[in-house]
Amino acid sequence: MSRSSHNRDAGRLPGRGLRADRRRWLAVICSLCFLTRLGVAQQEQAAAADNESADSSKLLSINRQAELQAEQNLQSTPVPQPDAPEQVSAWSRRGDALMNLGRFKEAEEAYRQMVVADPDLDASHWRLGIACYFSGNYAAGAAQFDKYHSFDNVDRENGIWRYFCHYRATGPEAARRQLLKYEKDDRPPFREVYALFEGRLSGADVMAAAEGGGAEGREQRQFYSWLYVGLNAALQGKRTEAIAALQQATESAWPQRAGYGPNYMWHVGRLELNRQLKLQKEPPQP
Repeated sequence: MSRSSHNRDAGRLPGRGLRADRRRWLAVICSLCFLTRLGVAQQEQAAAADNESADSSKLLSINRQAELQAEQNLQSTPVPQPDAPEQVSAWSRRGDALMNLGRFKEAEEAYRQMVVADPDLDASHWRLGIACYFSGNYAAGAAQFDKYHSFDNVDRENGIWRYFCHYRATGPEAARRQLLKYEKDDRPPFREVYALFEGRLSGADVMAAAEGGGAEGREQRQFYSWLYVGLNAALQGKRTEAIAALQQATESAWPQRAGYGPNYMWHVGRLELNRQLKLQKEPPQP
């Protein structure tokens, strides 16, 4: 080998080595970046799984306590005899217990027995209408809420459930055309919820209205907004939106301490949430 050729080769070899080193370092850096991103993604997935597990555990605990109480109420209230002096209250307690256990057709029948025992209860029996809705007896539910409107023509919550029943029985367009008209404002957020059905507001608008206003009554507005935005989303088949809103309603403390009516509606939200979660796990229909 000549001196000049040796010098040329000597001048090239270090450059090739540096390029090889750079490639190796780049490969190492890329591997480290990938591993870092993978670790972050795994941590995020683990955190999401932990949150989902915590939510599932919380809902499981809520359902267990609610069902235990309902089962105790049912067992402590036997089927009354036709001539029993307190048969109306007995059928009422049994209907509520069966409803809270998710035994909707039996709850509907128990509520009907209240009307048999005291026909004067028929027009005002909104619980019967809700039981009809959950048992799939939508036309009877709509008829029941029509009766209630003759009893109280200001309560938009009755109009909401009538709309739900008509939606299931006749479809969204017919249900919207048959919405009851109200001249007076009801307690918030029912005016906004009604506007949701009319297509004038979105679910986000209803929730924003619930957050606004003074601190007094905010928990109430939030609960009913979560409940009815969630029920409406479930009606429309928007399962993710329905579950998110109904979970908020179910975790709300206000209705559980606010008295009979709100507590009953809290159970309604809990039951619909359970139904939506069950549907979410089922395989899609072919």
